[in-house]
Amino acid sequence: MKTPPTRRLVLDVLKPHEPPMTEFAAEVASLKGVEGVNATLVETDEEVQNIKLTVEGEDVDRGDVDSVVSRLGGSVHSVDQVVVGERLVEDTPTPQDR
Repeated sequence: MKTPPTRRLVLDVLKPHEPPMTEFAAEVASLKGVEGVNATLVETDEEVQNIKLTVEGEDVDRGDVDSVVSRLGGSVHSVDQVVVGERLVEDTPTPQDR
C-alpha cells in the first residue's frame, strides 16, 4: 500500500538568530516536494527565535525538513499540524472552537 503524500506540516521550531528567517525559510523551500514555506516569528530572546514553520507541497518529506532545520542550527519542538492525502484539507470550525 502506497503511503499518501504529506501536503502540509506546521512545526514549532527553535532556531538561532543566524541564519535570518528569510534564509532559513528559503533553505526549507528548496527541498524536493516543497512548493512553499511560511516562517512566522512567535518569540525572540537574546539567543534564539521561536518560529512557526508552515511547509506545503506535493509531497513534503518530514525527514528532509528535520535535516535542514538541524543543519541550520534549529530544532523541531513539536508538530502542530499535518495534512496528508491527495488534497489540502482546511480546518472547519466546530462548537469546541468557541
